[in-house]
Amino acid sequence: MRQDAGALTGRRMVRVLDGALDTGVLILILLLAAFSLFAMWDAEQVRRTADPRQFEIYRPTEVDTASFEELRAINPDVFSWLTVYGTNINYPVVRGEDNEKYVNTNVYGKYSLSGSIFLDADNDRSFRDFNSILYGHHMEKSVMFGDIGRFSDEAYFEERRYGNLFFDGRDHGLEFFVFAHTTAYNRTLFTAGITTKASQQQYLDLLYENAVNVRDIGVTTDDRIVLLTTCSRESTSGRDILAARLTDHTFEDTFYEVQDPGETLPYPFDQLYKYRACILALMLILLLLAIAIYVLSQREQGKVQDGEFEKHNK
Repeated sequence: MRQDAGALTGRRMVRVLDGALDTGVLILILLLAAFSLFAMWDAEQVRRTADPRQFEIYRPTEVDTASFEELRAINPDVFSWLTVYGTNINYPVVRGEDNEKYVNTNVYGKYSLSGSIFLDADNDRSFRDFNSILYGHHMEKSVMFGDIGRFSDEAYFEERRYGNLFFDGRDHGLEFFVFAHTTAYNRTLFTAGITTKASQQQYLDLLYENAVNVRDIGVTTDDRIVLLTTCSRESTSGRDILAARLTDHTFEDTFYEVQDPGETLPYPFDQLYKYRACILALMLILLLLAIAIYVLSQREQGKVQDGEFEKHNK
């Protein structure tokens, strides 16, 4: 009888240890799965908050700026609109008191990992400087400045020659002439508002020295140039630059397609993103519930096995 009791106790101890190991492995797998799914969902929400379609309702024209003024009423730092033909770059532009604010602030003045397209704080809002610099995050699925790096491909660069910059109540043309790759430590290229003719020529020379693709359109120090810059995939400190000559002459968007109004994403289009912390908490609760159900089922199964063992050894 003692031998049977000892055997039963041993079986229970083995089952407890085995169950604890199984439960630990299950918890680890479920935690990894839950956090992976949440990370994927969270990244998608960040991307969606930067989708240019949600801003389309505010896009200004020379004959109608009413909706654009509505956006400016929400955030007075909004002052311009940038479009690069043949890409997904179609965004309002802001300028802050420094170059830090809009790294993680959207055009509505709210915190956002996707940030905004913003003009260097040292540049004039009327783009009167020789060189004006626009910054934006390099994001997946062609949002924000995610398409800039694609200009490294010669065919892509050659096909996409023009863009548009709206400011001071009218449209202005952009003629792209250089795609360059450099590093974040190249202070000269990232110095806005170069003034003297000698420094401006040196700036142009340096831009060409770092060029990957070039289109000869006769840019000189008498022109105004606009640089679109973002992080590069090639290295952590790498920076991609797409440079354009700013003109009073506008260009036709040969890539233009009429968008389905149903695709427009009005602001705020995704209230769910605000509650991501609550969603993560709910996922953890469901995970704990699943684990509790598993543990209880294992205990019940163990009781049944013990009963059968005792019955067999009587």
